[in-house]
This record gives sequence, structure tokens and C-alpha cells, in this order.
Amino acid sequence: MSNRDLVLGAFLCVGVLLSGCEKRVAAAGASAEKASASVAELTDATFGTQAAQGVVLVDFWAPWCGPCRTQGPIVETVAARVGGAAKVVKVNVDHAPQTAQQYGVRSIPTLILFKNGKPVKQFVGVTQADELVAAVNAAQ
Repeated sequence: MSNRDLVLGAFLCVGVLLSGCEKRVAAAGASAEKASASVAELTDATFGTQAAQGVVLVDFWAPWCGPCRTQGPIVETVAARVGGAAKVVKVNVDHAPQTAQQYGVRSIPTLILFKNGKPVKQFVGVTQADELVAAVNAAQ
């Protein structure tokens, strides 16, 4: 088999793999659309009252942040999975700089889990749904 045949075979394999990925991404997107209604966007003015009671997972993000765009659908999946057991909310750091500063958010995405208004766990960087759901369940 020549190098050319190997390269062509590799491209074919990548194409087959990507076609499967497209289906999974489309399915994840459909799930995210269903869950998106349960993820509220908070501001500096609304954050205090919304995070004061119960278990609340907060995603600190910005629309210009690439990893945040990866984290967004994961957060929506978490919201669907935890249901009414916890609130899942987002804080755009560009629109709520005081809240981000108050909790020491220096890198995004940062997710902070609150219980009755106090931070109990923090995640920096893209964090998978299973880890976030486990943390929410442990905080209850």
C-alpha cells in the first residue's frame, strides 16, 4: 500500500468519524434547546436574591469566550438533569462585572456552586456534566 493510499484511507476514516460526530452534536443541540429555558441569565442587580437560597450552580461566562461556548450546552444539560433540585444560572461577566469580581472570577468559564448564598465548590475551565451533577447532588 502506498503512502497516498494510506493518506486517502485516513481522510476517509476521519470523514466517517466526523459524520457520526455531526449526529451527536445535532442531538446535543436539540437537548440543549429543551433545557435552555431553565437556565436564567443573572445580572449584578438580580444575583444576590437568586443565589441566596437553596443550591445554585452559576456559570460565569462571556459570549466572546470560546471555551464558554463549549461549556454553555453542558450547563444546559446539567439544568435538565438536576431539574428542580437546584437552580442553574448564567452570569455574563461583561454585564455583571461586580458579581464576577466579588467571587474572584479571573478566568472563564468559571462555575461556582452555591448553597444558601455561600460558595461551596468552584470549577475553572470546561467541566463535564457528570462532574457538575455529582457536585450539585452532593451539595443538597
